[in-house]
Amino acid sequence: MKWVNYIFIVLFILSAALQYNDPDPYVWIPLYLWGAWLCRLALKKKFPPLLYLISALVYIGYALYLFLATNGVLSWIQDHDAESLVTSMKATKPWIEQSREFGGLLILLLSAGLNWMRK
Repeated sequence: MKWVNYIFIVLFILSAALQYNDPDPYVWIPLYLWGAWLCRLALKKKFPPLLYLISALVYIGYALYLFLATNGVLSWIQDHDAESLVTSMKATKPWIEQSREFGGLLILLLSAGLNWMRK
């Protein structure tokens, strides 16, 4: 599990760095850095249950919001035929941006969940 945390740390720090030109970097930079910090704590064998619980609730709550939002993931699936999310890195359509952010939250939730279960 150690190498997985190193991969997640690098992935989250790079993701945070790429958020500087995002429409809402003040949300995503802290979220990704928080995920990296939780992985670092796991590497040090520190697993504060309250931090994992709060993190999971934030990730799940925000993911549900993005899933059900007017231009969210559900809209992308139902109204826009799940068009490709990777054809262009410019998110000119709001449902593409929301769906990509949803994916980021799932990765954050996966890393927190794996570490929480391994404690």
